[in-house]
Amino acid sequence: MVDLDYMEKIKLVSKPIGQQIVAALLLHTNYRIFAHVDIRIENIDRIPRDENVIFAMNHTDRFNYWPFQYKLWSLKCFPYTTVWVKGKYYRNALLAKGLDLCNLIPVPSKGYLIEEFYKKKFKKRLDGNLYRAIKDVIDGKYEKIEQYPKAALEVIIAMGDQFVEFIHTHYALIMERVAELSRKALCEQNLNLIIFPEGTRGTVLGEGRTGLAQVALATEKKIVPVGCNNSDALYTGSLPFAKSGVITYRIGEPLSLDNQLKEFRIEEKFTLFSKESQQKYKKQFEQVTGIVMESINRLLDEKYRRAFNET
Repeated sequence: MVDLDYMEKIKLVSKPIGQQIVAALLLHTNYRIFAHVDIRIENIDRIPRDENVIFAMNHTDRFNYWPFQYKLWSLKCFPYTTVWVKGKYYRNALLAKGLDLCNLIPVPSKGYLIEEFYKKKFKKRLDGNLYRAIKDVIDGKYEKIEQYPKAALEVIIAMGDQFVEFIHTHYALIMERVAELSRKALCEQNLNLIIFPEGTRGTVLGEGRTGLAQVALATEKKIVPVGCNNSDALYTGSLPFAKSGVITYRIGEPLSLDNQLKEFRIEEKFTLFSKESQQKYKKQFEQVTGIVMESINRLLDEKYRRAFNET
């Protein structure tokens, strides 16, 4: 389970052995021997080589960052990366070990924490309807305890009187660690950071979440938009093996606090992902996110594009 103790044990490195093993053995064998995967990066010269950046990429399938990492690795002139990934992928202990070796940063949601603490307490998976009822309580959708759905209330009482507050506090502490790992990766460990701003997979570009914008504004690192095209046609299932075909990554103009994002610069230091900063700088976070998503959208083939002018 990815809890605070687990997060505290994560140690990122500048040259992750896990990424080297995956690239040299799994991906090279898959892309060059058992299939022919043509990985194209258009406008690769837009990726800075003398500084660390945040890659903002659309998320079409489970593995669409792998060909991108592999191509950069094979060129031998770019830093290694770390990637924000969902906490649910760490449920299998063996897979979790592999993900740690590959230098990834788990970003568990409150929903994930609810499910995992429930399973730890009751030794079974949380039913979907019950999960939604508990999540509504955690999200503050009821003003009084008397309004809680009965089944959710029974679980919350069984978990302990302070369970609702515990989830909020535990999540906040975990996100502090995510912020610390992200900052160190970019500012101290010579790593680029890959973030999927949608937060979930989808063929058509979805709504962007503000986590990426917050990291960029706090670290003052450039955002490099990346449009991933056709990876979902090669990675069609849950297995990490690609079919033959072409994957095209288009690189957009880097977004910097010295140019396109200048008006959104936050002069004072703020705590990443905190409730206070998200309230105080909500407008800046959302506006930067909008610019990032529109930049990605322009780099996509038609079938992946979102209509931003929808009413």
